[in-house]
Amino acid sequence: MFRLDGKIALVTGASQGIGEAIAKQLAAQGATVVCAARTLNKLQEVADAITAAGGKADVIAADLSDTASVKAAVATTMERHGAIHILVNNAGITRDKLLIQMKEEDWDAVIDTNLKGAWTAIQAATKPMMKQRWGRIINIASVVGQMGNPGQANYVAAKAGLIGLTKSVARELASRNVTANAVTPGYIETAMTAGLSEDVKTEFTKQIPLGRLGTADDIAAAVVFLASDEASYITGQVLSVNGGMLMV
Repeated sequence: MFRLDGKIALVTGASQGIGEAIAKQLAAQGATVVCAARTLNKLQEVADAITAAGGKADVIAADLSDTASVKAAVATTMERHGAIHILVNNAGITRDKLLIQMKEEDWDAVIDTNLKGAWTAIQAATKPMMKQRWGRIINIASVVGQMGNPGQANYVAAKAGLIGLTKSVARELASRNVTANAVTPGYIETAMTAGLSEDVKTEFTKQIPLGRLGTADDIAAAVVFLASDEASYITGQVLSVNGGMLMV
């Protein structure tokens, strides 16, 4: 079940957190994983861990806010591996401020990385996926893109836009056997949330019917499923992995 032998997967933001977990789980199912992010040192650590566990991994430096860098990452993947079957758009940043305090550069930075970067990667990967008549595009959005969140107008707009982009791409590429889906994590235990006080974590947990924060592996498991042949009849969908925090 969910084997990915022979598949080439490009994962952005793979140097830590959710992206790292996704890369490791895809590799564990047999995919060759191309790990992309801005910091090569951290990426190499992830790739080395995958290799040590018996998997296959490669690394590419890529800045999702830079169109040329994103296109180069896809082109390099094709040059090195001859195909790209799975694209996981996970890279993202935050520049949180209340709307009235948010600067234009805060808005632009988040939109450019979280939404435009994903669009650029999808556009670059679409041609090879269409030609090979097999592809999986999986966008990591967020529960806040479905429900909103104060102080994150830029982030929420980008993630909501990513959901809309996913649905449009799904309709455009379905005839070529390329699916596009989004995963929307809820509150997840990552390095970003590790610094929160126990009181804050307790308040978060009260909003979650399952009574715990999620893990990066929870999200990675959903991605592996959507990347697999078993999910071949699923496209244009939003898979909410949030412990019941939002039910739609």
